[in-house]
Amino acid sequence: MKKPANQPDFSSKDATGETKPKAGRSSAFARLKRGVWASIFMLMLIDLSAATRVKDIAFIRGARENQLSGMGLVVGLAGDGDKNPSYTIQAVANTLQKYGITVPPTTLAAKNVALVMVTADIPAFVKPGARLDVNVASMGDAASLQGGILLQTPLTGADDQVYAVAQGALSVGGFIGGIGGPGGATSQKNHPTVAQIVAGALVENEIPSTIVRGNRIELLLREPDFTSAARLATAINEYFENSALPIDSTTISVEIPQGLETLPVAFISRIEHIEVSPDTPARIVINERTGTIVANSRIKISNCAIAHGNLTINIASSLRASQPGPFDEAGETVVLPQTETEIHEEPARLIPVPESPTVEMVAESLNALGVTPRDMMAIFQSMKQAGALHAELIIR
Repeated sequence: MKKPANQPDFSSKDATGETKPKAGRSSAFARLKRGVWASIFMLMLIDLSAATRVKDIAFIRGARENQLSGMGLVVGLAGDGDKNPSYTIQAVANTLQKYGITVPPTTLAAKNVALVMVTADIPAFVKPGARLDVNVASMGDAASLQGGILLQTPLTGADDQVYAVAQGALSVGGFIGGIGGPGGATSQKNHPTVAQIVAGALVENEIPSTIVRGNRIELLLREPDFTSAARLATAINEYFENSALPIDSTTISVEIPQGLETLPVAFISRIEHIEVSPDTPARIVINERTGTIVANSRIKISNCAIAHGNLTINIASSLRASQPGPFDEAGETVVLPQTETEIHEEPARLIPVPESPTVEMVAESLNALGVTPRDMMAIFQSMKQAGALHAELIIR
């Protein structure tokens, strides 16, 4: 399979005729290997020149998953089920009536039963008889689903049609134990009210899917981008001349060539293995909960200066007793609060940050400040507001 024209060539030949990397690219990787960065934040370097298969950045319109859901009962919970809510008791009564047993709901108890929601994803073109994994979650106040069995539960799609039926023993992956209550102790691992049944649903009906419309297929980019869409169309046209047309930042329409109209699967397989270099915008993703910062190699910083210092205020409260004199009969002992305040401010310097056209230089400049990941987040936000950071800032 030939190399797309838009893929840059980073190699050259020396006097001996051997191929070696160009100097610019070699020096960049040499700096990356030699540099020992402080682990203030994690940088995920993205090699934008590396080609990627079409199947890794796009999918065929119509070949999508669908969501299924259903409401069912889990039995055999040994007292850990719902605490007799009316909806669970009514569901038990309806199930018994289904099997020809009519019992007034007021006479039933539900401590061994839990009402649950069952969900599953069904891929495209899955045929009847195939198996799906299902997730089960308690809807009531059950303490645990450990050891339970899901009764036959129809799973419907958005059109209210039944496409699969779930049933089987639950795999919880957690537990809750101990005496509990006043004076007792309880130990819990993971979430015992959520479970899974591997291959627990049996597909009954196939969801209709259409991928070829008017002798054309449509590729949908997982990350919409106009440049990536244009590059993808160009790469496809190098293999199948004048067959691909970019419609927008997400959609590329591809015509099936003559001779392959009856072989759409073979044509799509060849399309999926074409390599293309997608374009990636400059982006920094900040997760404040975990203190993680991920940046790609497109980010750049203009000339700026940063001053950063930490202000720490410690307030300690204590109680002391004030007692009267030894011969003071009218006095009494009083407990008085005593507060001590200590303020400590670390010295801050105004540090110039030179223009940084590469992610390596950005890391070296910011690591020189010696700040924590959480402080680094505040610095990134301030640099963005000042117009010095040329990247999209995403805060999770």
